[in-house]
Amino acid sequence: MDALEPRAMLAIAEAALDEVEGLFTQQVGADPVVMKPRGDFATETDLEIERRLRQLLTQYSGLPVYGEEFGGKVPEEHTAWVIDPIDGTTNYSNGFPLCAMLLTLMHEGEPVVGITSMPLLRRRITAAKGSGTFVNGRRVNIDAEAGRPVSIAFGSVIASTDGTLPRKWRQLLLSKVGERYPTIRITGSVGVDLGSTAMGAFGGTVTFSPHVWDNAAGVLQISEAGGVVTDLAGNPWRHDSVGVLAGTRDVHATLRSIIDELGRPEAFRS
Repeated sequence: MDALEPRAMLAIAEAALDEVEGLFTQQVGADPVVMKPRGDFATETDLEIERRLRQLLTQYSGLPVYGEEFGGKVPEEHTAWVIDPIDGTTNYSNGFPLCAMLLTLMHEGEPVVGITSMPLLRRRITAAKGSGTFVNGRRVNIDAEAGRPVSIAFGSVIASTDGTLPRKWRQLLLSKVGERYPTIRITGSVGVDLGSTAMGAFGGTVTFSPHVWDNAAGVLQISEAGGVVTDLAGNPWRHDSVGVLAGTRDVHATLRSIIDELGRPEAFRS
C-alpha cells in the first residue's frame, strides 16, 4: 500500500469529483435514455459523468476503472476505482435531492478510499483507510449515545418473489425492524443510506444491493467512523456480498438478531 497511500488517493478522487459536480447539479431532472431490468434506468448524465470520471481517474492515477454504466474488470484482487455516477437515479431524474455520486478505490478486494458526494445537499462524505471519516472536512464518529430516537435506513422492499432476497422476506423484515425501531426511512439510494449512517443521521441501515459500486464507499465510511459493518448474515463484508448490515454496535447486534429470528430468505421464495 505504500505506493497507494490512501490519503493521497483520496485527494485524487476528490479532484476528479470536483470536475463533474457542476454537471451533476446542472442536469437534475434528466430523462431516462437507457432502460435496465426491474424498472431501473440511466440518464445521459449518468453516462457522461462516468465517461468523464474514467478519463480523469485514468489520467491522474493510471489505475483501471470499474463502473456501473460501462463495466470493466471486477476488482476482486487488483487495485481499481469503482464508480456509481448517480446513485438514486430515479430520485435524480425526478428532482429529489437524495442522490449521490459514489467513488471508491478498491485494493485487494477491500475499499481503501470512499467518497459519497451529494451536491444537491452540499454534502461530501469522505474516508481513507486508517484516517477516519469526514463530512465537508469535519471528522465524524458514529455516536451510540446521541440522545435521539434511533432511525433506520431500509433498502428497497420491491423485489422478485424468487430472488436471493425475495420480496416476502424483505417486507417481513421491514415489519419486524419497524416493531423495534419505528422511525424507518426508505430513501431510494443505497449510497445515501450508508453515507448518512456513517455521519450519524441513522443509527443503522439494512441494504440489499449486490453491487460493489453501491456498497463499497459507505462500507469504508461507516467502518472508519467507528461503526460495525457486515453482510446480512453477519459475515465480514466482501466486494461480492449481497447487501450490507451496518450501524452502531448495539443497533447492528439488534438487527442481526431480528434477521436470525426471521429465518433464511430462501424459505420465502415462491
